[in-house]
Amino acid sequence: MKFSVDKSVLLEGIQAVQNIISSKAALPILSHILLETGNNSLRLTATDLDIGISCVIPVNVLETGSVSVPAKRFGDIIRELPGTTTTTINTKKNNLVLIETENCQFKIIGLPKEEFPKLPEFKDKEAVKIDQGILKEMLALTSFAVSFDETRYILNGILFKIENNALTLVATDGKRLAVIERKLKQSFDKTVKVIVPIKTIHELNRNLSDGKEVSLILGNNQVLFDLDSVVVISRLIEGEFPDYRQVIPAPSDTKMQISREQFLLAVRRASLLATPDYQAVKFEVFKNKMVVSKSTPDIGESREEVPVDYQGREIMIGFNPNYLIDVLKNLEEEKLNFELTDGEKPGVIRVDGYIYIVLPMRLG
Repeated sequence: MKFSVDKSVLLEGIQAVQNIISSKAALPILSHILLETGNNSLRLTATDLDIGISCVIPVNVLETGSVSVPAKRFGDIIRELPGTTTTTINTKKNNLVLIETENCQFKIIGLPKEEFPKLPEFKDKEAVKIDQGILKEMLALTSFAVSFDETRYILNGILFKIENNALTLVATDGKRLAVIERKLKQSFDKTVKVIVPIKTIHELNRNLSDGKEVSLILGNNQVLFDLDSVVVISRLIEGEFPDYRQVIPAPSDTKMQISREQFLLAVRRASLLATPDYQAVKFEVFKNKMVVSKSTPDIGESREEVPVDYQGREIMIGFNPNYLIDVLKNLEEEKLNFELTDGEKPGVIRVDGYIYIVLPMRLG
């Protein structure tokens, strides 16, 4: 195998795949990137056996072939090569890999392609297409609500549900719930429910860009996201996701309209005094104003008034400030309706196909 490529282009390809590689890989081959030349292109592939990711970049192919290289060392070498010069990569006998620029040369030992795990194939499977920008927005408004409690592994990912020509994403950690639905451009008459692990979500999110489409293809307990030059393949979390619809309350008449930016900044300021033992921030809602306050023993206290449009009865309630910050910083609306019924019931934000529910915390 022999090819030449611009250093910056090769670096982009390495960065697209190397995040999933663990420094403590159980098998030495899992700390490698597979390089395969094609028709004036190079495919880079990495896997940890749960997620596989491959990226195609344009190169000048002088001789076809393949080899796997140690990911961290290869990436570090390419990054430190002088200037932005063209780099030539050439494999010799016994998987010796020669990396050359005009006045710099490295030799590293690789491994044969045959030792690298094969990624699953998705032949003859129907693809669901969705705009990458829309999927990026959907992930941004749900991924923060995923649970990291390994005893509830079913919640360690996002539910992808396709039904009635719409894609719904759902995430919950038991204390909050985020649900978003967007219509598909194509008709898709099957009902599909799969749980995609949060590690896969992070990789997907890093590679999504506006203005392009992503194809979602489902296999047996596997999912493939085809982003054109980047492909992400992942195992799914097996099991039954809880019925989230049961916990969504009917729309409330008691709505507080508030500036999203003012709400976010007030909660952020109050959270500065929160500690792991004293997390709850107090919200007191009166006619046309809300008082956001925080009192923490041996630390201090804060109080801030925020104007709101509200005509209901007075409510006092506590929330974990991080659970509000997570959603408020990802929404784009200038004004929000925040539904509150009493100090014991969850708060609800509903925005154009999106619902966020957050449970209150005991004050004091």
